[in-house]
Amino acid sequence: MLKRTSAVLLMAACLGLTPVAALAHKFWLLPSATVLASDQWITVDAAVSNDLFYFNHVPGRLDSLTITAPDGSSIEPENQYSGKFRSSFDVHLAQDGTYRIALVNQGLFASWEVDGEPKRWRGDAESFAKEVPADATKLRVSESSGRTEAYATAGAPTETVFQPSGVGLELVPSTHPNDLYSGETASFGFLLDGKPAVGLEVGVVPGGTRYRDRQDEISLTTDDKGQVEVSWPAPGMYWLNAELEDDKTSIPQATQRRVAYAVTLEVLPQ
Repeated sequence: MLKRTSAVLLMAACLGLTPVAALAHKFWLLPSATVLASDQWITVDAAVSNDLFYFNHVPGRLDSLTITAPDGSSIEPENQYSGKFRSSFDVHLAQDGTYRIALVNQGLFASWEVDGEPKRWRGDAESFAKEVPADATKLRVSESSGRTEAYATAGAPTETVFQPSGVGLELVPSTHPNDLYSGETASFGFLLDGKPAVGLEVGVVPGGTRYRDRQDEISLTTDDKGQVEVSWPAPGMYWLNAELEDDKTSIPQATQRRVAYAVTLEVLPQ
């Protein structure tokens, strides 16, 4: 059984926040539309907030942004901007098919002491050996892997962008993420390092949490094939998320790994 941890800890690490500051915050992408006619544009916002899809904390960092076109090529965001509460960019859906918009973060975090003074470091496995003293006192190292996504389709939907990388936690949908309707049931699969994520706890939260006093989260657990089914109660934007903690680290000094995945899904009316 995989152990679900707090996604905010991982996202805090990705964003350079302290865990206390990030408590209860959600990291999300919000496309202006997900299903469009051929040759259209969308605007995508990225933010970390208390209330889902409401800008009230810090902008999402776009350093690791990738946009994959239906033919598998990478395209560049346009009109990229970061303000006080959100980052934003435009995507030209020039090809027909489904686009994958993703923020992917991988990192190591270390703390130790030198003459009683605390030291902290953040980087990747390659720089760890060069920048963290091998004889560091009270060395503590953790690893994180996070993926935040959204999908958009111009014209007819395609499936080429769903090819998994085999790293971290990934979604492999059985139901196309741009073919979701209120009152219907969708099926999604999860992979952990390329293998079915069995027993993974998955949460689905409808947007607009600022305007209600509860999350209304739908709690699910993946089956022995790493699959869950979601019955959509109403149209709107939803934040589907999952996270776990294990000891499958990339370097021996790291004692734990935190892995998270989140995707924003639009459910349309019948």
